[in-house]
Amino acid sequence: MALSDPIGDMLTRIRNGQRARMASVTSPASSFRSSVLDVLEKEGYIRGYLTTEARPGVGELTIELKYAEGEPVIREIKRVSTPGRRVYSKIKELTPVYGGLGIAILSTPKGVLSDNDARAENVGGEVLCQVF
Repeated sequence: MALSDPIGDMLTRIRNGQRARMASVTSPASSFRSSVLDVLEKEGYIRGYLTTEARPGVGELTIELKYAEGEPVIREIKRVSTPGRRVYSKIKELTPVYGGLGIAILSTPKGVLSDNDARAENVGGEVLCQVF
């Protein structure tokens, strides 16, 4: 069965895994999902991820979730741009998430970036999700 929103599916798996206090969750692999996970890892919201081969030709991502003093590091992870409603933002119009305590992940012409990196590069794009 084909997914209509693969990024939304991955974010939901992360959200559900942290609510269930799991050490790691799995998701189908793709380069776009790996780019989003790179940003989450760089910003310190997940421990890391591994790409494995579930069966020949089919990759799988194992995402290691991160906890601080028994509480999930990610308090809220929310999809902004969906397949039915794309949300684009110029960098000057992008507001900080929770006053700068959280991040927004953007798909830009320079790759998948956090809002801080996008401001440094002075490039806007599609707002994929917000993480706090």
